Amino acid sequence: MTYQLSAMTYLVSIIIPAYNEEKCLPLCLSSISELDWPEDNIEVIVVDNGSTDNTRVIAERFNTIILRDDEKTVSGLRNLGVSRARGEIIAFVDADCIVAGDWLKCAEKYFNRPDLAAWGAPPDIPEKPTWVQKAWYILRKRESAVETVSWLESMNLFVKKQTFLDIGGFDESLVTCEDVDLSYRLSKYGKIISDQTLKVRHIGEADTIRTFIKKELWRGRGNFHGLFRHGIQLSELPSLALPVYFGALLPLLCILLLIFPGIITMLAAITALIIPGTAVLYKIRRKKAGCVDKCRLLILTYIYFIVRTIAVFPRQSR
Repeated sequence: MTYQLSAMTYLVSIIIPAYNEEKCLPLCLSSISELDWPEDNIEVIVVDNGSTDNTRVIAERFNTIILRDDEKTVSGLRNLGVSRARGEIIAFVDADCIVAGDWLKCAEKYFNRPDLAAWGAPPDIPEKPTWVQKAWYILRKRESAVETVSWLESMNLFVKKQTFLDIGGFDESLVTCEDVDLSYRLSKYGKIISDQTLKVRHIGEADTIRTFIKKELWRGRGNFHGLFRHGIQLSELPSLALPVYFGALLPLLCILLLIFPGIITMLAAITALIIPGTAVLYKIRRKKAGCVDKCRLLILTYIYFIVRTIAVFPRQSR
């Protein structure tokens, strides 16, 4: 530890939800143990969701505070962690993430900002990314080093404990997209800042199309529900439109093309198909990316659109 303790140093409580994370948790906790920050001013709380592997043994090895609840959603696990936290600042990170050595030092400049409700950054992808990880990151990465955003991912998120308690914490009824919902509610208390110096690497990022589909299908099931929990935001309108566009409009145009084949219906179908991809290319126009990576991103984007549409429909009970 090389950090010099100052009068402005806070106790930071790092909350890590975990379920069967014996593979990644040692890397996560090891990176936290090497933070350039006073050891007495950090507490690490691992909230176990009923792991059947060595997750708890690993957490004990790193002298963390260990809580357990087998039934709660990830939102509930994080809320449980905060309920036991002593720190004025809460830092959320996932078990399959690695934090940079200066993570807390870079975050400290926001600790006393009264105009902020939360701060963090999109996590980086693994050092040797697959083409899926590399392409999707083009869309996720922020254009500016520091900017005001509408939401942050909970795997790299800082918030003052009192503010978190004031809004009632994470919505435990949400299985996924709980960080989006939390951010929108936090925004009523101040700005949300993304700062790329707050580096966290997500080693569990979806690395193949199959895992990408699986994760987005899972996230999508909570996305639509969350829209109506915090009130619909303008930035969420595309999420509302996706099921209608890909689940109704495009199929309808294809049916019309079969019934009434002709240049007009064909052009209408083609135009409707390329509009979403064109919108994505426009969104990333200022980001540095090669043509190959942009083409790969387009492939992933259309997979994402289709999967998120499927996710809206309820699963059949067995």
